[in-house]
Amino acid sequence: MLPTFFTSETASNDVVERSFTVGGVSGLLWTPASPSAGLPLVLVGHSGGTGKRAASVVERARRLVAGGFAVAAIDAPGHGGRPLTETDEREVAAVRRALRASEPAGSIIARYTADVAERAVPEWRATLDALLEQPEFGDGVPVGYFGLDMGTGIGVPLTAAEPRITAAVFGRFRHETLVETAGRITVPVGFLLQWDDEQVDRQSGLALFDAFASREKSLHANAGGHRETPSFEADDVVRFFTRHLHVATAA
Repeated sequence: MLPTFFTSETASNDVVERSFTVGGVSGLLWTPASPSAGLPLVLVGHSGGTGKRAASVVERARRLVAGGFAVAAIDAPGHGGRPLTETDEREVAAVRRALRASEPAGSIIARYTADVAERAVPEWRATLDALLEQPEFGDGVPVGYFGLDMGTGIGVPLTAAEPRITAAVFGRFRHETLVETAGRITVPVGFLLQWDDEQVDRQSGLALFDAFASREKSLHANAGGHRETPSFEADDVVRFFTRHLHVATAA
């Protein structure tokens, strides 16, 4: 077991935020100020080029905490101030060139994310091992995963490999590198799709949704571009995890 060290703690608006490290990887854990026993845990993956402290991650975490969950996030390899490998530098440069030239960058992002995911999945599993040894959790605590963009590119292989994750929300990502892996996922899945996404081809997003082997899966498609997911979808994510994780806790 890799050691977990809580390095700092702050509290505001009934949310406690703790920084931790697991095997040199830094993360954040958000919990209610007065947590109940057996608190369900949701792992949140960040988008490419950001990190665990991205505004979108913090906003998702606080909404989930208000819904009665604990939330954890870690920095993906090459993100959040972590050092870049030669592959990271090469692929990031390729993405930036494509964007500057107004050329499609989706296939480059998918390829790069697959490389990041190969390194990130073992880190997430070690983090989960360590967090579930903390007194507010314990054996049998329901675990979910929520990640869009690169968070999906990492979350799909993580969910396929990690039997403790029993519900997941993905979206805004291409199918090319994930179809086979998605076919191994059978837990309930929610999927967010932007109908006019300039980065993720609509048919590619639909193909990824179709690839999940889950008997219970739902597709939420909204008009608008890649970054225009309606704010009300964040509330529906809380309802999704309430149905699947809080029910498991009660059982």
